[in-house]
Amino acid sequence: MRGLLAAVAAIACLPGIAQAQGALGANFNEHYEDVDYRDLEKADASWVRLFVPMPQLDRGAAEHGAVKAILDAHGRGYKTILTLKFPYNRGDFPKAGTPAFERELARVDAVLPLVIGKVDILVIGNEPYIESREKDRDLDLNAFYEAMAKRVIDYRAKACPGTCKTRLYMGALNRMDLKKNRTASTERWMAFVKATPELDGVNIHPHIPAIQASKPFLDYILPRMRPEQTFIVTEFSLVWWWQQNMKGVVNPAFADKYQAPRTAQNWQIIKAALETPFPREQWDDFLRMSPWFESRKHYVANQMKMFRDTGRLAVATYGFKQGRSMSNNFGPDKTPWLINSVFVPATVRKNADGSAAPNYTIFDDFKALQKGK
Repeated sequence: MRGLLAAVAAIACLPGIAQAQGALGANFNEHYEDVDYRDLEKADASWVRLFVPMPQLDRGAAEHGAVKAILDAHGRGYKTILTLKFPYNRGDFPKAGTPAFERELARVDAVLPLVIGKVDILVIGNEPYIESREKDRDLDLNAFYEAMAKRVIDYRAKACPGTCKTRLYMGALNRMDLKKNRTASTERWMAFVKATPELDGVNIHPHIPAIQASKPFLDYILPRMRPEQTFIVTEFSLVWWWQQNMKGVVNPAFADKYQAPRTAQNWQIIKAALETPFPREQWDDFLRMSPWFESRKHYVANQMKMFRDTGRLAVATYGFKQGRSMSNNFGPDKTPWLINSVFVPATVRKNADGSAAPNYTIFDDFKALQKGK
């Protein structure tokens, strides 16, 4: 019996077999400074996700805040996801053999020895079809990311053979609910995932205007992977629904209770909270009295059910904390990412111990979703 258990454990560690099934974790994007273990403990979170912009590694991979933070989380017993982000918004993808291409390989080579065998999941690419110019989203994009993936695969095979802890995913596809984003390049993206046995699957980022818009993502990726492959969702939200409601007029009952002008728009209430953080009750009331939020307050729970019902979700991570990039220069047209967050230190007064306050409903659902996963 002991030999059988050992064989099963060995198989579970081989590349291509997903370890996690349906977990929900904390996503911090690039904001490694926001990782607070008090928050993670309060929410019962066991997964932490960060991304690292690869050009920043030129200043030293081992000293980069995201690398240090993800390794610290690993050292504390958390399961971890690190995404390698290749920003190409200002130029085309470099060709193999060019100095620019070699520079990218050098960046990959610098970070791999630090994280392979330690992080649970390494994602090659953050949002390739957003972090590039529209005219460059062709097969050159594929060739570049495939080369980066092969570099990672080759290193893992040599440095961490057989039972390596670190799983590999390609990521991430965005707005697959829009037909224009299903292209020859995304077809090749999925074909590469399917044809590469060292990859556990693909990553998706459903930032959407309605929960129904997440279904086209699943309908696209699942038939294009091997049956044993899984998907991860390192970002997801209803942010485009929140955006549609920012210029709407605040609920008059809220305005009257808190002496705000009845003509105030929702974004102005949020801006006021950013300038002078609200007591928790006032922020909760703002969301609770806003039909556009209250009618969708259980989005995270409902979305996780959709993901889990596929039987193919390895892990999802959700926006955990309001970061500085969300609140800087907040105005009527700024994307309201901060509404998503599980913890709301920017819009709500901090607790007496300096820790962040939890967000209305979202915190409770996030914590409840940890049970059994």
